[in-house]
Formats: sequence, structure tokens, C-alpha cells
Amino acid sequence: MSASSKPVAQTWFGPITAVQRRAMFALVPVAVAFGLVVGLAFLPLASGFGGMAKVGSESVLELPDDLVLPPAPETSTLYAADGETVIATFGDQYRVELEYEQIPDSVKDALVATEDSNFYEHNGVDPEGVMRALVTNVAAGEVTEGASTITMQYVRQVLSYTATTPEEVAAASEVTVERKVQEMGYALALEEEMPKEDIITNYLNTVYFGHGAYGIGAAAQVYYGKVPADLTVAEAAMLVGLIQSPSAYDPIDGSTEAAQARRDHVLDRMVQTGALTEAEGAEAKATELGINPQEANNTSGGAIDSEYGFFVDYFEQWWQQQEDFGETADERKARLYRGGYEIVSTLHVDLQDTAQDAIERQLETGSEFALGSVVIEPGTGAIEVMAVNRNYSNDISENGPNTSNDDYKGTYPNTTNPLLSGNSAVPGYQAGSSFKIFTMIAALEAGMPLSTSIYSPYQYTSQYVVGDGAASCGNYWCPKNASASEVGDYDMWTGFGESVNTYFVQLAERVGVANAIDVAMRLGVDFRNTKDLGLVTGEAANSFGPFTLGVTQATPMDMAAAYAALPADGLYCEPIPATSAATSTGDTIAFPSTCNQAIDTEVARAAVDAARCPTGDGAVKGECTWGTAEQVGDAVDGPVAGKTGTTDS
Repeated sequence: MSASSKPVAQTWFGPITAVQRRAMFALVPVAVAFGLVVGLAFLPLASGFGGMAKVGSESVLELPDDLVLPPAPETSTLYAADGETVIATFGDQYRVELEYEQIPDSVKDALVATEDSNFYEHNGVDPEGVMRALVTNVAAGEVTEGASTITMQYVRQVLSYTATTPEEVAAASEVTVERKVQEMGYALALEEEMPKEDIITNYLNTVYFGHGAYGIGAAAQVYYGKVPADLTVAEAAMLVGLIQSPSAYDPIDGSTEAAQARRDHVLDRMVQTGALTEAEGAEAKATELGINPQEANNTSGGAIDSEYGFFVDYFEQWWQQQEDFGETADERKARLYRGGYEIVSTLHVDLQDTAQDAIERQLETGSEFALGSVVIEPGTGAIEVMAVNRNYSNDISENGPNTSNDDYKGTYPNTTNPLLSGNSAVPGYQAGSSFKIFTMIAALEAGMPLSTSIYSPYQYTSQYVVGDGAASCGNYWCPKNASASEVGDYDMWTGFGESVNTYFVQLAERVGVANAIDVAMRLGVDFRNTKDLGLVTGEAANSFGPFTLGVTQATPMDMAAAYAALPADGLYCEPIPATSAATSTGDTIAFPSTCNQAIDTEVARAAVDAARCPTGDGAVKGECTWGTAEQVGDAVDGPVAGKTGTTDS
């Protein structure tokens, strides 16, 4: 049967005869047959074979140098916005290179038994494995089994490591006939140039085991605190079991049950292939996992070694969320630490240094109180400043006591907590009256003009039921103004300028708190605190009157981005820490801003006009009385708008 013969469809849907099997085996080494066999094995539900012969006939045997000599990791560099000032480097130093003789037979046997039992017999492509995958996939009606040899996996591994652009990253991991054909061609060519011993050595020196460990040398240290030569058979099997999915079988942060089940599967395969006797396999399976986790000393540079650690840490977290750089966060981080990128960030070092100096004049780094500043450019979301009176360091040995529990260390002067940008463990801080902007915008969207006048007493009994408490009057929330002199008729200009609580509580009653919450969410405020989230969603939202006075937790980053949307005519842009990256091959990857029109232009302009009152700058369309931060208008040479926010009790 030739590669172009018609009865192929019968092989697809009908039973596979011994004659057909022998014929297909014979075709495997031939390039034209690659497309046919791979198509059958990996795309059992396809309706035709049109592109397969074409793929097979193309030259797929040109061998990249990288496959013969695995590339060394390249350090990536992060520059300031000027493109010249280095603010961080990212390098992968923890890759222990071993010779073939230094890798225990138990590791090599476990790998071959689990991943490619015919490794020493085939020439890079395993016909038996292809046929097995074909039969299994046809029976299942979907792709449930691959046919990748260790050589093919090594090819895919190196192609993935050397990928730099998002297109190359996607191509390295895509499952297509063309990609599988290329892997087969490279594998055949590789085995013409490289001995089996070198292939398995290179594979085990570069494959990822999780927790920052690349290669068996690093993995033995990270999981067991050993050199590979000291691994037991059970430990070798556990490590090899991780290769299929380091996250699914993670015994440190994941499931020890899953890790043990996978280890036992590897041991069973070693028994089946004769690498272990049944007694040896049973003895190994009877042992505990015995994990002894060690810190992976796998990085140099990064946030910990940068003068701008909090910004660099935010950048690294952001990079790990960029799906174009890999399927998982681990893959994306690895690509940053190994890919040799030249990255231009958004940080303006002069502004950053000026902000840091200003903060230190108010509160020194050694203070138990934190003071920070985030600056975001309107219209782009570019983060230009992330300054705070803390050292980015995980050495807390000399830190002061925790302010709520003397038995623990506090986070001053050293911490790696993302105080400015937040995460699930750092949900933010009460932003106080700066939240009034969201209620004002909701009112403007509802058609209320800035001139909306409301009589506002010193204390107001609202419609919001809160039960007993310091701000309760007969079970109803009854907030007060900051001063007993704040009584009278206020509009949005004067109410915002003087930060009149009772004005904004009444405004919230008229417009509905849920609408103010919706504005905050549209402007990027992320409610990370579980309690807050329960109050701002569903039926509870319209009953949550205190929201307007800023009692929920928000980060400085969120608030800076939200306010930045207003001078941008309502265009909200997600905070972004980088603008571009040059790859080691000279390509340039742009990181565009992600923006959306969150607020109508005229509403945004009206809100900005009212926000000029707190700063003493003076509104254009209305009259301000006095502002809570009039010194700002005197200090800034130009129009300035903003809002103070204070919380107590």
C-alpha cells in the first residue's frame, strides 16, 4: 500500500489487519508517511487527509544546532522607562549539569519504563507507540494517548525553551499534524547525530520537575536534599513521575496522594519492563514519599536584588499572567529567567526617587506605619512610581514586633508583601472619603448635575439598617461629618471639596449604593477581602450604605488607576509595568495598554471639575468653598484635581 493509495479511509474506520500494520510500520521512516501515520494517531476525528501528504513531503530533517547542544539559560534585563537604566535582572542559576555516569540507573530506568519503553530499540520514532496511540485514539474517538518518544519529547522541550516570541511559544506547544511531523523528523535526524546516552542525559538535565528545578540534579536537591547518586529507587520513581505534570503530582504544595499514586505507577512500569523484580517493586511501593523540601536556589537578581523591589515584584507577577509566554505561570516565569529578554518597563526612576525621598521625610523606613505612593499615567495605565517606606527583603530577623501580636515579627522595615498592589493575603486598606468619587460619578450618570443641592446636617440618620454600634441610631446607620460646623446646603462641588459625609450618604440613598459599587468595579477596584466581597455583590449591595465613605479595602494601585481614568476622559486602563521586550533573536514584542471606556466623557470631565475643589485649584463650572487639601493647589504649577481620604475608629 503506497502513501497515496485510496484505501487509507478503510484503515481509519475499519479494523487494522496484520498486513496493514506491517505496511504502516514500514512507512514510518519515510517522510511522506509521517503525515499519514501521525494524522491517524493524533487526529482520529478529522474528515480528510488533504494536507498530510504535503506536510510529509516537505523538508523536516534540517536539524537546528540547539537540539544537538542544548542552549544555556540567558539572563533577562529589565530597564526603566528610559530604556537605559537597569532596574533588575532575572537569571536562572540552578541547573545542575550531570554526565551520563552521574545519573543513577534507577532514574534512567524509570524514565524509559514510563515514557518510552522502546527507547533503546527505535531510531527516534517508535512505530509500535504510534500504532498503539492510533488504536487507542480511534477507540476513544478523541486524543487520549500520544506517541512521543523520549527523543521527540527532548525535541519539543528544546524548541519550547528556545522560543522567545509569543508566536514561537504557541508553536512549540501546539498539537497539530504539522508539529508532530516536524518533531518526528527532528527526532530521526537527531538520533543520526547523537548517541542514545547523550539524548537521555540532555533530556534529564533540562526537563522541568516543578518548584524551579530544571534537570534531575536540581530536582533531587529540591525534593529530597540529595545528590542524584543518593536517591533510592522509590525516590527516583517519584521524581520521574513528576515529569508528566509537575503541578498535578506536586508532593510539596499539592497532593501527596496523587504524587504517591504516580510514583507507584512508575514503579509498576519498572517491574513490567524488567528494571525491577516484583519484590523490589513491592518494597519500594511500601515506603513513604519521604519528601525533604529545600529552597531552590534557582534565581539571581529579580526583585530581591533590586533597588526597586516592589515594582519589580509586581512586574514579575504581571509577566506570569501573560498567557502568550506559556501555558502555566511556571513556564512563563522560566521563560523570563532563561529567555534573554531586554524589557523596557514603565518606571520613571527620577519620579520614583523623588517620591521615595518625599515619603521618607514624612515616615522613615523604620516606622511601624506604612506610607506609599503609586503613580499611573492616564490613558495608558503605565505605572511610573511604586514607592513605599519599606525595604523589599525577606530578612525579617531585625524587624520590629507585630503591632497586633508581640509574639510575631512585624513587616517593618523589611517585607516582600505587595503593600501597594495587593494580593489575596494583602487585600488593601480602607480608602476613606476618596471613595466618594464613585458615588458622585453614579449620581452624574443618573442625570444629577453637579449643582444638585442637599441640606446636610452634622449627623444624619440614614435608611441603612446596621443594628447596634457606634454609628447606630435606633438600628439605623447615622454617620457624622468631620466637624460640627459642617451643616447646611451643599452641592457636589462644595460637598466633595469639604468632604461632607452626610451629603454623600444622602446622595447614595438617591442614586443607589449598588450603582456606586458598579462604578468602582468598572474603574478597576478589586474587592479582595471576602467580607467586602459579600457586601458589594448581590442583594446586599444596595443596603451597604457605608460603602460611600470608603470602609472597604482597596490598594493604592487600584485607587491610582481608578482616578487616572477621569483625566483620560473616562478611559480606564489596566495598570501595566512594561511597554516592550526585545528577544534574544532581535524581535520586538510590544505590550499594548488594555483600556476601555468605563465612564462617559462628559461625566468624567464633570467629576474632574468637582475634584479640583479639594485641592484648592478651583472649579471651572462651579463654585468651591474650601478644600481639605488646599496646599496641593499652591504646590502644583498647573491644574490639579484629587481627593483626600481619612478613616478612623
